[in-house]
Amino acid sequence: METKATPEIDCASATSPPPTPRSRIYPWVVLALILGLMLSDYMSRQVLSSIYPFLKQEWDLSDAELASFHSVVALMVGLLALPLSILADRWGRVKSIVLMATIWSVATLLCAVAAGYEQMLAARFLVGVGEAAFGSAGIAVIFSVFAARLRASLSGAFYAAGAMGSVIGVALGGTVATSLGWRWSFGVMAVIGFVLAGLFSLVVTDRRIVQQQSPEAEAPPAESGTDGYRAPLSSLFSSVSVLCAYATAGLQMFTVGALTAWLPSFFNRYYSLAPDRAGAVAAVYFLAIGLGMLVGGIATDRICRNTPDRRWSVALALCAVAALLLIVGFGLEPGPPQLALLAGGALCAASISGGITSVVASLTHPSLRASAFGTVTMSNSVFGLALGPFVVGLAADRIGLDVSLQWAPLAYVAAGALLIIGRRTYSAGVQRVEALRPDTSVRPTSLADRTRTHGSPESSSNRVDNESNRLDN
Repeated sequence: METKATPEIDCASATSPPPTPRSRIYPWVVLALILGLMLSDYMSRQVLSSIYPFLKQEWDLSDAELASFHSVVALMVGLLALPLSILADRWGRVKSIVLMATIWSVATLLCAVAAGYEQMLAARFLVGVGEAAFGSAGIAVIFSVFAARLRASLSGAFYAAGAMGSVIGVALGGTVATSLGWRWSFGVMAVIGFVLAGLFSLVVTDRRIVQQQSPEAEAPPAESGTDGYRAPLSSLFSSVSVLCAYATAGLQMFTVGALTAWLPSFFNRYYSLAPDRAGAVAAVYFLAIGLGMLVGGIATDRICRNTPDRRWSVALALCAVAALLLIVGFGLEPGPPQLALLAGGALCAASISGGITSVVASLTHPSLRASAFGTVTMSNSVFGLALGPFVVGLAADRIGLDVSLQWAPLAYVAAGALLIIGRRTYSAGVQRVEALRPDTSVRPTSLADRTRTHGSPESSSNRVDNESNRLDN
C-alpha cells in the first residue's frame, strides 16, 4: 500500500513578516553621508597644515614639533586601525562610525582651546584615535548596500573624498584663520563633524543596513545567519594573495604620503613661490590624486567586469605609469614640462586604491570585512603616510628634496613585484575564502535529522554533494 508523504509546513516562514522592500535611494543616501564623514575626517586631520605659521609664531615651535602634530595622528591610525576595526565588526559598524565621528569632532574642538604644545599634541592624539577605524568600517557599510561589481568605483570615490577633504581643510582652514583666528578653524571643522555624525545616526542604523542590503552583496554574517558564524581572525592573513594586496596598498601610499607632505615645500624651494602660493599650487596636485582614485576605481570596474583577476594587471600597469611619470618628472628642470609630467604622475599615484580594496574584499570573509579594511588602513598609515614623508625628509637633508622625491616612486617597483605574485596566487586565495564557512543548512547533525528533514540518507547525501559542487564552481 502506497502512502503519500504529508508536506511539512515551515511555521517560522509562515508566520514571519514579508521582507522589507529595498529602496533605490537609501543606498545612495548612505553613500553620501559616509562620503561626507570622510570629508570631515580629512578636513579635521589636515586643517593643521594651514595654521602652521600661526602656531609657530604664537607658541615659538620648531618644525619638528609642528610635524609631530601630524605624525601622532598617522601613528595612532596605524596602531589602532586593526583592533578597532575588529571591535566594529563585533559591536556594529554603524554604531562604531557614529562614535568615531563624535570622538574626532570632540578632539578637533579640544584643539581649538589648546593652550600649548602638550595640550595640542594630546588633542591630536585623540583625533587619531577617532579616525583610526572609520575608513574600514565606512567602506564595509558601503559595500553591504551596493552590488559587488561596483566595489572598485565605490572605493575610489571613498578615498577621493579623503583627498578632497584634505584640500578643503587646508583652504577653508587658512581662510578662517586669516579672518577670525586659528582657533576658529578647528571650531568650524568640529561643527561640521558634529552635524554629519548627527545626521548619520538619525538616518542609518545597523538593522536598516541589513534590510537594505544589495542582493548582489554578501550579507554581514553576524546579522544574517541564525548560527552567527564569524570567520577566524587568522583568515585575514590566510593567503599569499591577500598579504600581497595589503602590502601593495601601503607601498603605493608611500609615494602619495611623500607627495602630500612635501609638494608645497618643493614648489616653495624650486619655483620660488611664497608659502601660500606654493600651497595653492600643491592643492591642485592633491585634487589630481583624488581624481585619479575615482577614475582609477571606475576604470578598474569597467575593465575587470567579467574577469576579476585582471584587477591585478590593471594595478600593475598603473603603478608602472605612475613610477615612470614621477621619476622622469622630478628629474627635469623646473618648468611647464615638469609640471605636466608631475600632474600625470599625481593622477596615477593612488589610482590603484579602489582596485586593491576590491581585491581585499574578495579575499576576506564578509564577517571580517571591516577588519580586513582596517588592515589596509594600517598598511596605508604605517608603510605609506607615516614612513613616506619621513624617509623623503631624511633623504632631503643629504641629497636634496628634488632628488629624494625623484626616487620615492621606486616604491612602485616593489608594489609591482607583489602584484605579480598576488595575481598568480589569487585563485587559491579565493578558494580559501569560499571554504571558510560550512553550510550547516545542508549538513544535518545526525542520520535521524537527515532522514527526517530530507527523506532518505541517500537523497540527503546527494543534496550535500550538489551543494558542494555548486560552491566549487
